[in-house]
Amino acid sequence: MKISILLIVFLTFLSCKENITIPKPPTYLRLELPEHQYIDYSDDCPYILPVSKMFEVKKVTRGEELTCHKDIDLGPLNGIINFTYIDMEEPLSTYVNYVNDKIDEHKVKATAINDYKVIRPEDDFYCTFFALEGNVASPFQFYMTDSVDKFAYGVVYFNSTPNYDSIRPSLDYLKLDLDYFIENFQWK
Repeated sequence: MKISILLIVFLTFLSCKENITIPKPPTYLRLELPEHQYIDYSDDCPYILPVSKMFEVKKVTRGEELTCHKDIDLGPLNGIINFTYIDMEEPLSTYVNYVNDKIDEHKVKATAINDYKVIRPEDDFYCTFFALEGNVASPFQFYMTDSVDKFAYGVVYFNSTPNYDSIRPSLDYLKLDLDYFIENFQWK
């Protein structure tokens, strides 16, 4: 009888063993991206775009008419740069304020907004680049101008739900391409 009771108590303890599962952290696919190589894209528009060889520049039309706006497909990075060119008819401040308003729309989701300027007066080139951190729709935005006639505005979008941690490797890779783009951009 004592053995039966001990056996029942022992089996009860064994059956009460709790399996504790520990959740695994989320993982993301590792990107295998090529070395950075660049080409100059030029057409009838008043600029030369220095883009990565793995990107594809697509012309944008308005109805039947070609424009100097471009969509730059980011290839394996699964995104696009909307590049808008404007022949300035208003004061420069109108266009700069428009871009700043677009940046301000991201303040709700952005954890930080960093900017830097590139100024090359010998080339009539003035640029401000914005890097937005956090789960924002467009992590990079920039505008460039000659301050008199020409104004261009670029916005980067990824074809995925904004998750800053998961797209961080793509952002780091793209940032090098955008730095090259801005440092080597030329007006015609």
